[in-house]
Amino acid sequence: MLDTLTTTPATSLLPPRTARGGTLILGGGFGGAHVARSLGPAGATIVSPESSLLYTPLLPEVAAGAIEPRHVYVPLRMMCPDAEHLRGRAVAVDEVAKRVTVETELGPVQVGYERLVVALGSTARMLPIPGLAENSIPFKGLGDAIHLRNHVLRRLDLAEADPANADRYLTFVFVGAGYAGVEACAELHQLVHETRRHYPALRDLPQRWMLVNAGPRILGEVPERLGEYAARQLSRRGVEIRLSTTVVSTEAGAVQLSDGSQIRTDTLVWTAGVVPNPAVASLGLPLDERGRIPVDPTLRVEGRADVWALGDCASVPNAATSDRSDPPTCQHALRQARHLARSLGGSMTPYRYKSLGEGATLGRDKGIARVFGMQLRGLLAATIIRWYHLRQVPVMSRRLRILADGTISALFRRDIAELGTIEPRRGAL
Repeated sequence: MLDTLTTTPATSLLPPRTARGGTLILGGGFGGAHVARSLGPAGATIVSPESSLLYTPLLPEVAAGAIEPRHVYVPLRMMCPDAEHLRGRAVAVDEVAKRVTVETELGPVQVGYERLVVALGSTARMLPIPGLAENSIPFKGLGDAIHLRNHVLRRLDLAEADPANADRYLTFVFVGAGYAGVEACAELHQLVHETRRHYPALRDLPQRWMLVNAGPRILGEVPERLGEYAARQLSRRGVEIRLSTTVVSTEAGAVQLSDGSQIRTDTLVWTAGVVPNPAVASLGLPLDERGRIPVDPTLRVEGRADVWALGDCASVPNAATSDRSDPPTCQHALRQARHLARSLGGSMTPYRYKSLGEGATLGRDKGIARVFGMQLRGLLAATIIRWYHLRQVPVMSRRLRILADGTISALFRRDIAELGTIEPRRGAL
């Protein structure tokens, strides 16, 4: 995903350059980074404002203090040693000249290519709901996870200092009951439960946790039986589940729902879907009605001979699920990347991938999983899902760090230290 990049004003372009191996990849997220990794010694140039790949499925555990934030970032130079990294963001594509204009901190630079891969990812889908942008916390990037964690811990401090308004501080509303919403709600609930022992004044004060979903059930991506199990587990922990319900409006300290209820809360976590990165629209490529780049079965952009696309910003047909395009998940982006790398090498076989399964963790000790047709629940399911994520982290040193984090948090409970901005003291040595 492309983020804001501060650039130094420049009156002239930097010297033009050519993509390594002739392949230029726009985006260093899951799709783009794995294309470069799959190309191996053939090489590629990755254009991204970030120097690392963020392993997003672990964000709920980062927010809950179970995993150290740095460890879910995989440096691109470690992951893709045969690729070069150009820190910047693409702002224009000249398909005739086969070059892309990239904004960098030192000014714009022209990068020539033989093959262009677009993997710009997605951003949080923010609906035109009054007050939503100002009063909600999105849950898409690492900064969002850290901000949410700090915010929740500060609500505990406020509840202790201002018990008259503790009901507002200790009410947490999560909107969107897909993987991100359910896992974030479960993990943060467990964090607060473990943290309350450090707040004696809060032990007798009630908490309120709410999961709001526009659909008729939570985790619509998994078999209904597993979704019902997840709902029961959350309900037993005191999470209110509001189905077929939407947010009508929100303001500081309150949320209005479509069922007519008004909830006093300082915490509205927004996880209701994603949309393609807005930067895609500036590239001059064809887009479908949802703003995604349509591609053919080899992942080549329709109507283009030397441009490919994948991931959340593309509409990717899957021969194994001909009735629908691939969902925006890391599992599918990884398989798309491997297939696209083969397509760049001349393979014309259509992309076909049947999902290994799906699942979600519900805190440290519970989870759901469908693996090879088997529906699993409880600790076994949680273990399988975490093992799968651990296996998909592309660098061994990162896997070991994440494994160590999980082990330590299980032994000593979750870390409750805030990760705020650290300002240097003036005059300090």
